[in-house]
Amino acid sequence: MRSDLIQPHASEAVWRRELQGESQIAELAADVASFTGAGDFVTLSGDLGTGKTAFARALIRLLVGDPELEVPSPAFTLMQSYEGIHFPILHADFYRIERPGDIVELGFEEASQGALVLVEWPERAGDFLCPSKLDIAFGLDTSRGFEYRTVTLAGTGSFAARLAHAKAVHEILEQSGWQSAKREEMQGDASTRSYERIIKPDGQTAILMCSLPRADGPAIRYGKSYSAIAKLAENIRPFVAIARRLRAEGISAPEVYACDLEAGLAIIEDLGSEPVAAEGDAIEERFSAALAALAHLHGADLPESLPINGECLTIPDYDIDALLIEAELLLDWYAPYVACAELPPAVKAAFLNLWRQALQEILPPPRVWTLRDYHSPNLLWLPEREGIAKVGVLDFQDCVLGHPAYDVVSLLQDARVSVPQELEMKLLAYYARLRGEADPGFDVASFLRAYAILGAQRATKILGIFARLDERDRKPQYLAHLPRVEKYLALDLRHPAMMELAHWYGKHLPRLLDADSQRHAAEENGA
Repeated sequence: MRSDLIQPHASEAVWRRELQGESQIAELAADVASFTGAGDFVTLSGDLGTGKTAFARALIRLLVGDPELEVPSPAFTLMQSYEGIHFPILHADFYRIERPGDIVELGFEEASQGALVLVEWPERAGDFLCPSKLDIAFGLDTSRGFEYRTVTLAGTGSFAARLAHAKAVHEILEQSGWQSAKREEMQGDASTRSYERIIKPDGQTAILMCSLPRADGPAIRYGKSYSAIAKLAENIRPFVAIARRLRAEGISAPEVYACDLEAGLAIIEDLGSEPVAAEGDAIEERFSAALAALAHLHGADLPESLPINGECLTIPDYDIDALLIEAELLLDWYAPYVACAELPPAVKAAFLNLWRQALQEILPPPRVWTLRDYHSPNLLWLPEREGIAKVGVLDFQDCVLGHPAYDVVSLLQDARVSVPQELEMKLLAYYARLRGEADPGFDVASFLRAYAILGAQRATKILGIFARLDERDRKPQYLAHLPRVEKYLALDLRHPAMMELAHWYGKHLPRLLDADSQRHAAEENGA
């Protein structure tokens, strides 16, 4: 099956394919099913006998989940409806329509509401159909035999980008030998990335990761967007380059089998699904291994730039502006939407000034690779491997050069997993021992001070992120983790280095420290 893509301009994409037999028509239907849904219009063009109805039948069977479903041509009924697994499907045939106005009398508008609409002979509808659509034109290539077809998919409007992405997925699977693999969606994370587990007929698995290039948001400061200031990866390049270097260091990052850097696609090693935590609780052995991997990484001589396809990827500094704009999320989202606190500009300015002062001492060298999302959702347990390779690391594309305490506190003050304070202290001591054995000059007291500062900064950021996920992104499930993060913040604010900021939080967001005071008193009374 051959294919090529033409993109005349941004609002249109054209993908030409050559098919042989009905099995490849079914493969085309599977590709189309992957990027169409409720409310979409798909028009099917071509002469009689070119494969329009065969394609529609294959697509409808996929969407209904019944490979034996009877799907007759709607040539006589004009419209036929089906109840799909996720949305209804309307299959229409306008061959016998004499004028576009007849479509209204059929009740087409009502029947198409919320449905995926497949229309054969769309030219009979004139300008009645939605201009944003996918048109699939079928033709026979009789010079090669009656089972050969040329198919042209043309996406207009919102379909242009979707068609280009579908073509890129098709190409990377075909070129890497995974074209016959079954695709299963996987639960995503709080990011915009998506994942599918792909399974070959022989049982071999891999992960198809889609990390589309990040559209730069509006300039909010210094002429830069939030993502630029916070040093967030804008494309898949950092993931690919950093994964390769982590693996060279003995860290179990996924092997990258194939990638399309422009399309933001990669086929990567499937590290399984066994977590480092169980039922919301940390497992000491697994967290210890994760800390050992960090200690190794923090003691390694790692470069500040990496090669990627003939280019140079520079790992950015986790500078004061990045740290501050993350902390500011608390003011923008947590304060108004969770704490219901209206903070005047002077109070917000005082917050940022205090944080600027507190963060200054963690900025000087030594700077290490800071993976930034080194916590239980992004770590897997690989019991068949040895040493630091027992921990699979999944999320590191936002890697920066920062203080070694950041990733340690990310793990031990996990927003989604409860790490009892006694275990946290035990694991901290273990990490400090590993670092001290490798470097006699390792300063434990300075590290613990930085741990408290960065723990408070990270908890502050996460409270803002979780509030934003609820309010802006309609993901309320993250609110369940707020009490755990609030507790971490209050504990970190007890450190002498955080005295002035603790006063600010106590005065302007008292719910944080009041709840902690009540917990602390209860713990002392219980003791």
